[in-house]
Amino acid sequence: MWCHTAVSRRRAVPAGVAFVSQPTGTQRIGATDYLGRVNFDAYAHRAVALVNSRLESLDDLRGIHAIAGWESAAPKERDLIAYRRVQSRLSDVFHLGAAQRDTEAVTAINLLLEAYPVQPRISGHDTSDWHMHVTGRGSAASAEFLAGAIWGLAVWLCEYGSARFGVCADERCGNVYLDTSSNCCRRFCSERCATRSHVAAHRARKRAAGDEVPTEFAAVV
Repeated sequence: MWCHTAVSRRRAVPAGVAFVSQPTGTQRIGATDYLGRVNFDAYAHRAVALVNSRLESLDDLRGIHAIAGWESAAPKERDLIAYRRVQSRLSDVFHLGAAQRDTEAVTAINLLLEAYPVQPRISGHDTSDWHMHVTGRGSAASAEFLAGAIWGLAVWLCEYGSARFGVCADERCGNVYLDTSSNCCRRFCSERCATRSHVAAHRARKRAAGDEVPTEFAAVV
């Protein structure tokens, strides 16, 4: 699966790709393991984990690595600074995609690709486990993680279109997500946000109905 020059408008998501909205612990992002090729879906979900995470300390950074199932050298303060810088730029990409501003989303990703170029290599433990792995150019722990996240998001855009980039419709949330629904209709980052938003809307409708003056008493009032 290679990225074409034109953005694909195909809406279907390949079988086997599963989205985990808010994984915890050491659960791995991306449910499909590809033999012999790069798991672009897992890389793309690194970007989701990064945008949706706090970045106040090195522990937060380690938490992002754990969510992504990524093992690396111990992160340092310089990595935290790099993650913060890219976090806001990746967030912009999701907001541009959700607003159907494709050209701007592509431009934003291309700039990130220039800033964090990838360097692929073959990885594995023996002849039965060889597979492609995306790495970054640089010695910092952040270089590899960010290069993979940006590359995965770029491939995702080329494969499915930027309309698959979503921002949670719950105004109290703000998390981003990759829409893997069959008809591109997802609006929330998680079931929790969907339920909370629907309950709030229902209560608002009931309050509005209670404040209305019944038609039969309107003339009297």
